[in-house]
Amino acid sequence: MTYEPYEDVDLSEYDDQYNDAPEPEFDSIPDGKYQVVVDKAEITKAKTSGNPMLKWTLKILGPTQVNRLLWTYHVLNNSTGQSWLKKDLNLCEVHLNKLSDLPKNLEYLLDVKLEVTVKTRDESQNVYFNRRLADSEVPEAKDDALPF
Repeated sequence: MTYEPYEDVDLSEYDDQYNDAPEPEFDSIPDGKYQVVVDKAEITKAKTSGNPMLKWTLKILGPTQVNRLLWTYHVLNNSTGQSWLKKDLNLCEVHLNKLSDLPKNLEYLLDVKLEVTVKTRDESQNVYFNRRLADSEVPEAKDDALPF
């Protein structure tokens, strides 16, 4: 889908209103178990250390917080992070012979459905992968924003 620019629409009269609009507040996801689908998996670098990591974006399917997003990360340059990565990749049925094969296998993580546990300790929220879900275990997702 492409969008045509609306050059003839003048929105400047709303500038002050936009600037005064409050920033949205997002509540954190409460601790508990959730059914999720892997929405995105990408290799990035940590902002502070520059270490390579796998960033997972998980979309919640239920039982509550439907369509909210969770993020979790695996640090790729140490054995502890690699151990957790192996466990979670195996759970997703992605088996690597070597870590350098990860980039070409990221696509196999997409749309994988999982049960995860969210646990908050102090200021950090951790996401733990419990098990892979069969399609029959996941209710049909519905968009809470739609009126029908």
